[in-house]
Amino acid sequence: MPKDPRKIIIDTDPGQDDAIAILLALASPEDIEVLGITTVAGNVPLDLTSKNARIVCELAGRPDVPVFAGCDAPLVRRLVTAEHVHGKSGLDGPDLPDPEMPLQDQHGVDFIIETLRREPAGTVTLCPLGPLTNIATAFDRAPDILERVQEIVLMGGAYFEVGNITPTAEFNIYVDPEAAEIVLKSGAKITMMPLDVTHKALVTRARNEAFRALGTPVGKAVAEMTDFFERFDREKYGSDGAPLHDPTVIAWLLAPRLFTGRFINVEVETQSKLTLGMTVADWWRVTDRAPNAMFIGDLDAERFFSILTERLARL
Repeated sequence: MPKDPRKIIIDTDPGQDDAIAILLALASPEDIEVLGITTVAGNVPLDLTSKNARIVCELAGRPDVPVFAGCDAPLVRRLVTAEHVHGKSGLDGPDLPDPEMPLQDQHGVDFIIETLRREPAGTVTLCPLGPLTNIATAFDRAPDILERVQEIVLMGGAYFEVGNITPTAEFNIYVDPEAAEIVLKSGAKITMMPLDVTHKALVTRARNEAFRALGTPVGKAVAEMTDFFERFDREKYGSDGAPLHDPTVIAWLLAPRLFTGRFINVEVETQSKLTLGMTVADWWRVTDRAPNAMFIGDLDAERFFSILTERLARL
């Protein structure tokens, strides 16, 4: 018997790679049911992430997916954004029309709480692709929802790949380390996609041409998005393409066998000026701290890109 699609909430700050993750989820209705998208301030401020999420839904032909604006600033810190990577709009590259679909009136955090209370316990997966402010705020306001979460699959953190916004911190965790600490200490089932794995999901020229060759508005837009942020990443890392961070979260739900990792303890540094936002991953299990996250370290990049291209072709 075919299994029911997995219900998810995507929590996001689009961002080109966030946009591609959303497209991948919306292209996979037999596997994934997107209950809603909540937006957070991160790559760009909240008004732009909320606009970009709706642009992407319309690009996918899915204006029916409700989009909710969440928190416009981290729990206790000043917002740090990443226009230097994603461009002024957050979605620089393709020329996409402004969205016609409305933003929902309800706050994103309230939507998360209400959905987890409404759906049967253990049936909703949270997929945060940006800073963890909305998720932490929901857990803080409504601790009863914690045991109702099926799983949290998030893009964030780094260990062997160290940092991309500071020498030791990955951007999503750095923007709101206090929120990340709340989530990692929540007791929920957590799978993390750190830079260690996302830096192996590189959009090479050939992979980008495969998107363009789809010949669809989605294929063209995805190729233009990856063209845009690839310029920054190639210069920075000297690699043969830009890492496609956020789609790894959705790919984990579609094909977990593509990935390998370890169930280990991961703590977040919230005090140090030098290493603020660092995810201290006990990869070698040298402490007696209890494991709290499946920390992914590798993926089959060829199969990842073939699934991504095949699914995007449906839109």
